[in-house]
Amino acid sequence: QVQLVESGGGLVQAGGSLRLSCAASGHTFMSYDMGWFRQAPGKEREYVAAISWSGGTTYYADSVKGRFTASRDNANSTAFLQMNSLKPEDTAIYYCAAMDSSSVWDYWGPGTQVTVSS
Repeated sequence: QVQLVESGGGLVQAGGSLRLSCAASGHTFMSYDMGWFRQAPGKEREYVAAISWSGGTTYYADSVKGRFTASRDNANSTAFLQMNSLKPEDTAIYYCAAMDSSSVWDYWGPGTQVTVSS
């Protein structure tokens, strides 16, 4: 079982950038594909991005494509989400998640708040 903790959230002006980190512990990090999700106030949690266990494949929601970049450092058991050209509608709690061979996002971090002011 893997434990996840996000960091790097904060308050930024529209057009700015933030880099989120997701530190993993407790199990072999390379066993997992990693995903990023977000939940805005009053809305359901939505998928943002994902990266395969090797880092060779990435996926993005249309709303963030071209602005966000997922990456990972397997040697240090950390996943990243680089967020550029941030918009007020990107304001949400951001969660990282891990998926093993079950193809289910089984493991979740507690989340980190991202607030983009206009």
